[in-house]
Amino acid sequence: MKHLSIWLAAILLLSCVAGCTVSPDEWPSVDSDVVTSTTTTAETPSGDSESGADENSTADSSTTTSQKPTPTLKTTTTKKPTTTTVTSKIPAYSGKAYVALDGNRPSFSKAELTVHSYESYESLDAYGRCGVAIASIGRDLMPTEDRGSIGQIKPSGWHTVKYDNVDGKYLYNRCHLIGFQLTGENANEQNLLTGTRYLNIEGMLPFENMVADYIKETGNHVAYRVTPIFRGNNLVASGVQMEAYSIEDAGEGICFNVYCYNVQPGIVINYADGDSRAEGVVTGSTTKKTSRSTAKPTADGDPDGDDTDGSTVYRTPSGKRYHLDPDCGGKNSYEVTYQQAINAGLTPCQKCA
Repeated sequence: MKHLSIWLAAILLLSCVAGCTVSPDEWPSVDSDVVTSTTTTAETPSGDSESGADENSTADSSTTTSQKPTPTLKTTTTKKPTTTTVTSKIPAYSGKAYVALDGNRPSFSKAELTVHSYESYESLDAYGRCGVAIASIGRDLMPTEDRGSIGQIKPSGWHTVKYDNVDGKYLYNRCHLIGFQLTGENANEQNLLTGTRYLNIEGMLPFENMVADYIKETGNHVAYRVTPIFRGNNLVASGVQMEAYSIEDAGEGICFNVYCYNVQPGIVINYADGDSRAEGVVTGSTTKKTSRSTAKPTADGDPDGDDTDGSTVYRTPSGKRYHLDPDCGGKNSYEVTYQQAINAGLTPCQKCA
């Protein structure tokens, strides 16, 4: 995972410079199969919940081969965020954390492409699920203070459970739809999703970092939208759609439309209620059955809840922050327990923790 993260960071840096003019082969592991999708206003959730490995639809004949993305948009007339659903087929998860949608082109209305910073979050629905989060992000929205605790928030489908084969042990993170490093929005239940560690770190974080770095470097604005995708009345999202478009340079710096899978390799998830179980996984060269930790879960224990006693984080000899991603801390980072980091007075990294 560490080598993959390093590789992703290098490719993401190139993408940040070239934006949608970069060919799919140069993009950060975005699948070469591009799915044509449409968005519609969601109705009150209904129907049977689905679980396990079948949470994602399989690709059909509508799947097309990707072409070179351009900074053009599919504009709509929507003036405010509405709950949306990807109605086309999304390829089943096949080992890649995300896949491009609509030729990697986002779909924003003209009203949403504004250089005046704003952020908007949908109210929770009848099942307590979060909806679309959208913003025009500039430097003025970015946080100026350290992130506080979010352990008091319990997103729909939340479970506190640990597995030995999950990085950091905890299966679920309280995933920000719009990352804290972008808008400083923290303990907002309308901006928090029950997401796997894999979704948080391998799926969403690379794109959040790309956008944050671009805004800091240029001072430009980025139209940014994250849409959680729920099937039927499932309490846990199957994934999230992430769209972004840099406004002042018409998508030359940032332009993407991807679907990130809410899965965890080696774990089977019941998306109806968030329950889970381990399956046979490969650890190094040894295959073994991994089960839940016998330790009693804490009420708020997860890497985003600031109550992860016993879990591992990373720090540097002189740094004042702890990291969930060892690569974020640099080559001098080393592993400590969460409690050791807290006892040393360290605060969460605004990018990865």
